[in-house]
Amino acid sequence: MPYPLEAMERAMRIQEVMLQALSGRQSWLQVADVLGVSPRTVRRLRWRLETHGYTGLLDRRRRVPSLKRAPVAEVQRVLRLYREQYADFNVRHFVETVRRDHGVALSYTFIKRALQTAGLVRRHRARGRHRRRREPRPCFGELLHLDGSEHRWLTLLPGQRDTLLVVLDDATTRLLYAELAGDGESTAAVMRALRAVLTSYGLPMALYTDRAGWAAYTPTAGGGPDRTRPTQVGRALARLGIEHIQSFSPQARGRSERGNRTLQGRLVAELRQAGICERPAANAFIAEVFRARWDAAFARRPTDPASAFVPLRGVDLEQILCHEEERVVARDNTVRFGARTFQLAKQAGRRSCAGLRVLVRRHLDGRHSIWCGPRRFALYDAAGQPLLSTRSTSKTA
Repeated sequence: MPYPLEAMERAMRIQEVMLQALSGRQSWLQVADVLGVSPRTVRRLRWRLETHGYTGLLDRRRRVPSLKRAPVAEVQRVLRLYREQYADFNVRHFVETVRRDHGVALSYTFIKRALQTAGLVRRHRARGRHRRRREPRPCFGELLHLDGSEHRWLTLLPGQRDTLLVVLDDATTRLLYAELAGDGESTAAVMRALRAVLTSYGLPMALYTDRAGWAAYTPTAGGGPDRTRPTQVGRALARLGIEHIQSFSPQARGRSERGNRTLQGRLVAELRQAGICERPAANAFIAEVFRARWDAAFARRPTDPASAFVPLRGVDLEQILCHEEERVVARDNTVRFGARTFQLAKQAGRRSCAGLRVLVRRHLDGRHSIWCGPRRFALYDAAGQPLLSTRSTSKTA
């Protein structure tokens, strides 16, 4: 095996400097400074030059392959896997996948350089100026991030865009909830996400969101939210005792934005690999497979092991996570709500309900209920038909 050109040029440079010392034109200490080695190494090189001549200055290690060198066949297999199956994966996602599914043992740095050298992955420019990172909250459940991301999640259905609602924990980066919402980033979809998280984990201390229409009422475009007019979600969070923190710029909710970008880079590719082209199947895959993979890759231990989630302890989420508005009962004992008119049956102890101020609630399952204080006057199905008898029902909201 011949020596590489760099090794031969280095030997020629060493020979030239040492010949000048042998001729007396410079000292051996100056030779050490020029070559950047110790005097002991200079003595060793002098002996090799006098004994073996120019060939003695060649670094014989350059002719012996490294014991840590990756097998060429394995490198070619990795490049072929990326080119044929995982071309839409980012490097980290690709490394995790081939280690898990194909038994690849090469390091992340080596695979990344191999992909870049082969022209399969672009070399990114250096990041911008230094910014100070906000430290995560110490406790699990102290702050949750809720956001929706509209994207082409199902690439097997060209042209279809869906909205993925995501809830991330700030302290651990765990993916507490993720689901493709058929009705987009609507109030009902957000409340379904909150119900799933609250039922599984309890009440968090705070919720961080953007200023979408379901989160805040903004009278003028670009202005601040009107905190005197809470939205349905804002009312529900206030009743549950959850602090609602609203961001004023994409930069302020950096963790949510980075989480969405990572999801767009990973979930899209995994749904395509699984051959999923329907929303229900995608949601089942997210719940059963993807969330565990996300937590394995990104979840970290909180600074404080104590959980900030508070148990529900009998809180009736059905009466809080709903669309609620106040109405006045008409003279014919009917209540108008949207496009529907609900007929109230005669209530025990009342000759008529006309003139009463009542609360009408549209629940997440489509049913409606009418309340007067703690008493429920009626319950209706999604079509507006009464579900209970004319007897009044009492229940604490």
